[in-house]
Amino acid sequence: MTLPADSHVHSEFSWDAPLGDMERTCERAVEVGLPVIAFTEHLDHTAWPAPTEGPYVSAALTEAADADGLVTPPPFDVEGYLAAIERCRDRFPSLKIMSGLEVGEPHWHAEAVAGVLRRGTFERVIGSLHCLPHNGGFAEPFGIYPDRPAGEVIRDYLLEIPNLVKGSDVFEILTHIDYPIRHWPGPARFDARDFEEEFRHALRATASSGRALEINTRLGFDRLILTWWHEEGGEAVSFGSDAHYPEAVAKGLREAAAMAEACGFRPGLRAYELWGRID
Repeated sequence: MTLPADSHVHSEFSWDAPLGDMERTCERAVEVGLPVIAFTEHLDHTAWPAPTEGPYVSAALTEAADADGLVTPPPFDVEGYLAAIERCRDRFPSLKIMSGLEVGEPHWHAEAVAGVLRRGTFERVIGSLHCLPHNGGFAEPFGIYPDRPAGEVIRDYLLEIPNLVKGSDVFEILTHIDYPIRHWPGPARFDARDFEEEFRHALRATASSGRALEINTRLGFDRLILTWWHEEGGEAVSFGSDAHYPEAVAKGLREAAAMAEACGFRPGLRAYELWGRID
């Protein structure tokens, strides 16, 4: 099976990707036979507390923290990024390289996001929800789990998805709907069936908005969620490794494509197109 497009990749232009390297990532993409890559760099405006202990402490988060200890993402270098895209297109003519952004919580930051989008052409824009309201501010799921029952955090996250898709029209793909599962505290293994009603509600709202759903392969993707997406009327899917360093590009895409095909989705006529549903 030919690899699908990797529509969710980060380079050095993403503030949380210190190991990112656009040219090396393109080299890796060509090496593994990837036909299309989209560099969807982080465009974030939500500030949240930097972890000071535990497994989520990182140099990138510490560097992005302000004097109050809040992770405050720096401005996105639009000009530098677009120039790098053109250099890579010249160097790797066999690889289709798409410009893009991953806009975090765009329904909360409409004006700031619009200001960046006006400054260039971004061919693949994906929307994400990384944070939730917490203690009068915002926090990532891993920062909320210690204070609240894990099930409540999952439910609040999924209930915010309809607000995201209804509150912003700047993105075409909803990415990592399973994002808070990455930080699931256990001890029992996460079971999507315990949150079927909430997942279906979020998926139905996303489908009704005309968006595609990303199959994020960073930690794998639950086939059950993809099945629910098809049942709730989802028309299309994309694939994203969510790579933050070159070696991770295209990871898991072949297996994800096989799963998508088994769940009723097929590739378009061109490699960069989203996969559409078949009934």
